[in-house]
This record gives sequence, C-alpha cells and structure tokens, in this order.
Amino acid sequence: MSAERVRIRLEPLSVEIAAARGALLISSLADHGFEFPCGGTGTCGGCGVRVLSGSLPVTDADREVFGADELAQGWRLACQARAETALVLECGQWRMDVLADSAGLPLAGMQVGAGRRGLGIAIDLGTTTIAAQTIDLGSGQVLGVETALNPQAGFGADVMSRIRAALHGADLTGVIRAALGQMVARLAQGRADEMVAVILVGNTVMHHLFSGCSVEPLSHAPFASPYLDAESFSPAALGWALPASCTVRFVQCLGGFVGSDILAGIVATGMTRGEDLVALVDLGTNGEIAIGNRNGVVCASTAAGPAFEAGTIRMGMRAATGAVSHVALDNGALKATVIGDAEPRGICGSGLVDAVAAGLSSGAIRASGRIAGGSKKLPVAEPVVLYQSDVRELQLAKGAIAAGFRLLLRRLRASAGDLKSIYLAGAFGNYVQIESAVRIGLMEAPQALIHAAGNTALRGAKLLLWAGDDPALPPIEHISLAAEPGFEDEFANCMAFPEAAGEPSMFASGLASGAHAG
Repeated sequence: MSAERVRIRLEPLSVEIAAARGALLISSLADHGFEFPCGGTGTCGGCGVRVLSGSLPVTDADREVFGADELAQGWRLACQARAETALVLECGQWRMDVLADSAGLPLAGMQVGAGRRGLGIAIDLGTTTIAAQTIDLGSGQVLGVETALNPQAGFGADVMSRIRAALHGADLTGVIRAALGQMVARLAQGRADEMVAVILVGNTVMHHLFSGCSVEPLSHAPFASPYLDAESFSPAALGWALPASCTVRFVQCLGGFVGSDILAGIVATGMTRGEDLVALVDLGTNGEIAIGNRNGVVCASTAAGPAFEAGTIRMGMRAATGAVSHVALDNGALKATVIGDAEPRGICGSGLVDAVAAGLSSGAIRASGRIAGGSKKLPVAEPVVLYQSDVRELQLAKGAIAAGFRLLLRRLRASAGDLKSIYLAGAFGNYVQIESAVRIGLMEAPQALIHAAGNTALRGAKLLLWAGDDPALPPIEHISLAAEPGFEDEFANCMAFPEAAGEPSMFASGLASGAHAG
C-alpha cells in the first residue's frame, strides 16, 4: 500500500486528519472518537458520513443501508470507505440538529398573496447551518426539506473571520452560491418548471456575501453598510437549475448587524399585528433584539461575543456528540447531560448557562461571578470544568444582551411590565433552559413570558415567500447601541448575576415603577 497520505476534514467539529491513500477510513476515524457499533462489518449504519467534498464510490454495503436519495446526497458507510482523494466529510455521529420548522403555513385568514400558485423555496442562510424548504404556495404545505452546514465555515467559524477572508480575496460568494444551488436542485428535482420564487434570509454578512456586496463597511466601526436593500437575481446569474421566470430574492436587512433573519422573525412572531408589546431575541455572537407592536418596532444588535456558542470557553465546543448540553443540581452536586450519551469532551452554550445557573444556586459561584472558595475551576463532568475566565466571558455576553434590552425598552418609553411575550429565536434559544437564562440575569423578565420560538427566520421566510410582496409593516427603527447615552453604564450594571433565585432584578423592579436605570 502506498505511504502517500490524503487530507480529510471531519465536520461539524472541523477535525483534520491524514489517512493513507487507499486505506479504509475505519482506523483513522476511530482514533478520533468515531464509533463503529457493529465492529466495521457494514451492517448497522451507525458510521454514516456524508461527502461534502471529494469522492467516495458507492459500495454494496452502502446500498443495503442507505436509500437512493441518501446515496445521491453523498451518504456512505465510513467502515467500508477508502480514501483515494482529499475529503470533507460530515460525520453523522457528530451532526448538529438544524432547526428546520417543518410546519406548513397557517393560511386561514391570510389575505396577501391569496390565490398564488406554484412552488417556492424558502432558505434560512445561517453562519453555521442552512435550512431550506420547498413550499406549495397554494396550500402552504411543506413538500421538501434540506439542511446542511454552511461550507463557508472553512474560512472561519464566525462572521468577522469570514469578513477578513473575503477582504483577503477568498471567494465566499461562489462557495455559498454553489452549495445553495445544489440544495435547490435537490428540492426542485422533478418539479423545477413549477418553481416561481426563492426567498433567502440571513444576517447582514450572509446577505452581503451571497449577494456579492462588499463586506468592507462591516469590518470596522460604525458597522454601517450602504448595501442593506433586498437583492434580486435571475437563476442563470447564480448558475441555478431553475426556470428563467423564477425570481430569487435575498430579503433586505434592517441595520449593520441586524439582518433579514430578524425581519423574518418579526413577521413570524406576529409582533406587528397587535397592540401587545412583544420582544424577539436571537442569541449569538451578535445578539439581535427587536421589541415592538403594530405601532412600530425598535431593533439593535449587541456584541455579545461567542460565549453563547462556547467559542471563547476553554473547554467549549459546538452542540455535538460529547458536549455537555444541560446541567442540573442533584442533591447539591452538578449532574450533566451529554449529547449522544458519550464521554464528555467539552461544553456547549446551553450547558454553560446551565452550569453557571446551577453554580449560583448552589453557592459555588458568587453574584460577582467569582468562583467560591478561592478556586479558579468549577468541575462539571470529568474531565470538563469551567474556569474563572469562562464565567467572566458569560458575564460579558449576558451583560451586553441585558443592557441592550433595557435601552430598547427605554427608547419605547416602556417597562418590563409592559411586555406580553419574549421569544427566543434560533438554535441556542431553542435549547437553553429558560429557568437558567432567568437565573443568570440573561432574561430579566418573569419566566412565564419567555418562550423558545425555534427557527423564526425560516418560518418568516416562508410567510414572505407566500405573500409574494413585502408585507405592510409599521416603521422599524434600527438603534446603534454604542451611540446610545448610558449604554456603557447600563452594560456595567448588567454584569453581575442576580443575588438569589427568584429575587426580582434591579431592572424588573426599577423599570416596572417607571424608573430609568443607569
């Protein structure tokens, strides 16, 4: 056998390995914690990998385990595969759940777009993951679903890394257009001639990179871009196999780091259809917040940093196999839940929030954020520990969100008591324990008002797709928090954790009585 080596990248953990050309993958993957439940006999299907780049021939064992659609999507058995070329493989055991919101559209009582016919595709283009669906525009039924990791991840996990790569000449536009073109082709397979529209939503950086707009304005303060408008394309310009009559539109953004995913979320929550004051919060590196009702909406982004995605946590990792995803107190001790029932390897964002909340409730972490007893570590699940610096990172993230929330309420001349609902959007919002979010002061409102809303970006994209035209919305004002008077003071005020579980926060008690903090 040749001693020549080929490079293999394993997603979604971005692990890179080298394997002997022509050798079975089983030994190389086993060395990195990949499991082969049937011992590599090719009978159980538990070692499935999907080819994202490169080529793996289909084996007889693959045909026994995977259906024709799965084989066409690139799924193979790792235990039967031999590496002949460089590969990028999505590892099924490490695969993250992608929120796809497969519910159809509730068309009863909806007027805009009534009588529309044909098929459409709604796409939520996220920094990490992509979700796309085919919709029957007449019935509102979801006909097909595709999810994937964003292939731009090879240029960096976060938007600022992608911006730097683009400014240095990397073709992130071509990469994402090609990947989405393949997803669209699979969704349209056999019915491409019925496709009448494609709608895309995403954050501002995803909007710019897909549309071919310069991301230079987003690389420095004040992060104000002149390219926020909706962008329209012909399928031919994108190289997509759709009829020329099909329109492709990336929905407009709202501000520097408040993208069309938040606009779609505003539509999905029904925020602008009633008098009740409603909030939408998407927790990520750039935490986006929108608060309003039918009379108007204010929105902002706040630089929370990557703590909610465990990006700056010493033992942080994505929500994948081996990640501590939830932590609870059990007889005064921390009890962890690990994704995939595997040995703990790290901790993801929801686990981080839980661990700190449990530490606060047990007294292991003080309201100041200091780990009690002079220790610099908090054991979570051997070998996973939280370091003092990890707690500080979470304080910075939650402080930024809470401060932004306070200032937007103040701009509306409203108080926490005026809110009727708070929706947490996105993957982190779906998995974080609301009780823990309240315990650390991330959400300074009664727990009963807070709801995990799932993929509001995709749900809103489907509604925009069906509507055909931009819906009639009240004024939406983008606020630059850095320029808001008192933001720094408010941010400092929000850094500490609540003193005790159930104790009203300074925010809730002060604003409920009409006082302005800061």
